[in-house]
Amino acid sequence: MNSKPTIHDIAKALGIDSSTVSRALNDSPRVSQKTKKKIIAKAQELGYQRNLLASNLRKNVSRTIGVVVPRISRYFFSSAIQGIEEAAYLAGYNVIICQSLEELEREQKIVEGLIANRVDGLLISISMETLNYNHLQAVINSDIPLVFFDRYCNLQGCSNVLIDDFNCGFNATEHLIQQGCKNIVHFSGPQYLKIYENRLEGYKAALKKYEVTFQHIISSKLMEVDGYNSMISALEAHPNIDGVFSANDVAAVGAMTYLKAQQIKIPDDVAIVGFSNEPISRVIEPALTTIDQSGLKIGEKATALLLNYIANKEASNETQTVMVDSNLVIRSSSKKMI
Repeated sequence: MNSKPTIHDIAKALGIDSSTVSRALNDSPRVSQKTKKKIIAKAQELGYQRNLLASNLRKNVSRTIGVVVPRISRYFFSSAIQGIEEAAYLAGYNVIICQSLEELEREQKIVEGLIANRVDGLLISISMETLNYNHLQAVINSDIPLVFFDRYCNLQGCSNVLIDDFNCGFNATEHLIQQGCKNIVHFSGPQYLKIYENRLEGYKAALKKYEVTFQHIISSKLMEVDGYNSMISALEAHPNIDGVFSANDVAAVGAMTYLKAQQIKIPDDVAIVGFSNEPISRVIEPALTTIDQSGLKIGEKATALLLNYIANKEASNETQTVMVDSNLVIRSSSKKMI
């Protein structure tokens, strides 16, 4: 089997120095355009391929960014990844995508691996278990720009790309109140995560504005089974519940599954609003009212911010919080006949 051609083979074929070939292939201004064209033509003829890894290592760059999300299967994260990959591709970067599965230990090992693989930057939406930020501080200590998205993280020198979770929580709850609901339960995620704290605070603010005294909160990991069990618990404690604001669509679907099994009418008996605008929210019966998080835009903006920090390391010390618009998508699960 023939070995791969090298710059020395190109130089020998053209009768010139290998250093000239190297400069030409790296588009150096020290080589004339005429000579560059001749060298590139010969390189193509011989089937020469540049060793990008070696080239990048010499430049101390990898042209790669790491992305860590809790679950790729969640529509919000898959759409955010779509935005990330497109923005990275247009800028000439590759993307390494990893999922923590909401586990701190797994997230720590992933981050360690990305540092070891010398990524140029890191985008992360932290897991539900992430209370210790030592592994993320290690990213900063390695001089790797770091941007958080979706789930806020208060780490000095790092920026966040988010939606207004408080306002979304308020709008979702206000909508239920305007549909005539007076006993609204909120299915929340862990309160040490700022997104769930803010959605809860939005829920409370809407109740206060409309002088609704009933308040009931159930926290979980917001899996479908959690929504199912939370609905059971809520109705056992308060049989008069007539509205549910779930901090994600997955738990909302679980709640709807239980209600339908019990022949409790949606939305006539219990109106439901979810969060994330998962694809299932459009096709489930009745269709689920939800908050559209604009995952694609969040991915694009987070990547643009990270690439700016990679290009200008000093700028990465300037903490920013970038807010992306979101909106309430009203469907049949919450539209009562009032």
